[in-house]
Amino acid sequence: MAKVTLEDGYVPSDDEPFMNDRQREYFRRKLLSWKSDILREAQDTLVALQSENENHPDLADRASSETDRAIELRARDRQRKLTGKIDAALARLEDGSYGYCEETGEPISLRRLDARPIATLSLEAQERHERREKVYRDD
Repeated sequence: MAKVTLEDGYVPSDDEPFMNDRQREYFRRKLLSWKSDILREAQDTLVALQSENENHPDLADRASSETDRAIELRARDRQRKLTGKIDAALARLEDGSYGYCEETGEPISLRRLDARPIATLSLEAQERHERREKVYRDD
């Protein structure tokens, strides 16, 4: 793939061809930056958890500390799953399927991709999916 340079402040626009080289590079950088932030936060959490090996004599303090640790670990687990979705989006960028709805094959709006770069469904398809999920969940 040829090296694409993006000027500062570049934002994909509907005025240009969908998923052109500049748009793909923009989203690739956005995804890699997001993944890097998540991995850095995970490392910071690991360091903090290792250094916070306090033995709280007060039961309430100990319970509060354990609750905080459990919440932090749950958040990190969600972010670990998110890195898998980021990797999948990067793979779609490579194979040319990024930005297209998995259900309809239609382009996903640039605004949606900018807000949720791991999106695999168009807004309409996502809404249909959520409505079906709600119907089955209410049974």
